[in-house]
Amino acid sequence: MPLVEHLRELRNRLAKSVVAILVVTIVAAFFYKDIIEFITEPVLRSVGCDDSFAEIAEKLENKEDTCARITLNGLLTPFTLALKVSLMAGVVLSTPVWLYQLWAFIAPGLHREERKYSLAFVGLGVPLFLGGAYFAYSSLPTMAEVLLEFSPASVDNQLPLDDLLDLVTRMVIVFGLSFELPLVLIMLNLTGVLTGKRMLSWWRAMIMGITVFAAVATPSTEPLTMMALAAPIWVLYFSATGFSLLNDKRKARIEAAGPDDDEASDLDLTPESVDDVEPVSAARGLPRQASTDRDRINGYDDVT
Repeated sequence: MPLVEHLRELRNRLAKSVVAILVVTIVAAFFYKDIIEFITEPVLRSVGCDDSFAEIAEKLENKEDTCARITLNGLLTPFTLALKVSLMAGVVLSTPVWLYQLWAFIAPGLHREERKYSLAFVGLGVPLFLGGAYFAYSSLPTMAEVLLEFSPASVDNQLPLDDLLDLVTRMVIVFGLSFELPLVLIMLNLTGVLTGKRMLSWWRAMIMGITVFAAVATPSTEPLTMMALAAPIWVLYFSATGFSLLNDKRKARIEAAGPDDDEASDLDLTPESVDDVEPVSAARGLPRQASTDRDRINGYDDVT
């Protein structure tokens, strides 16, 4: 298609994606309180102050453990927070629609093999991202308990709801992207940038790097929580390495077997020796022009 048609199609795809996000956002606005409760429930379950004021005062007097309360600061904060949560839910829940629009715009320019690989990457990337998001959500209670231990004794910690939502969102994105590591390695291997042998030689550095990342991403003193994040990424890394090694062996077998019966082989135009080189005479760049009237045919020379 010409450039104008491509731009018109891109505009239509973007319009459909925006409409889908707005529709889901409007629907999610009616349930934004339930969405907020779903996000904050793990934190309140582990460190929330569910006692009455008398029980809290008694705990403060006896210098018992601290607890946390989720708060809202400002008069307009509930309204802006409702818009923020609804829009976030709209973008996430409408992912199948705008991903399909993106795919429909790109797919006509891809070859059959490229379409197959891209569909496989999308089909595997979504479950992996959701798996990382689940690990982030499940580690919230332990993370909240460890972080609140730094609070002074017998002091309640006030947690602004907007800050808590930003923290949860960042953790979900970081954990989800970390689970995409094997797909990136496999893509580099399929494109010939990285070999399986090279990936296998990095195993010590990768184990150390993944362990440090898990220790930073899960601020907990318990080694089990850190291992709960590091172990799946280790497994995914070695799985990607195994796939790359098998793919390299497959490529080597194909190259050794040569072309198929219905495939043309590459021509080797390199001469074996100097004697095999035949002299090539230089051809005239233009047709010969007539110098006399005798060389003309019906009054015209070769040029005319």
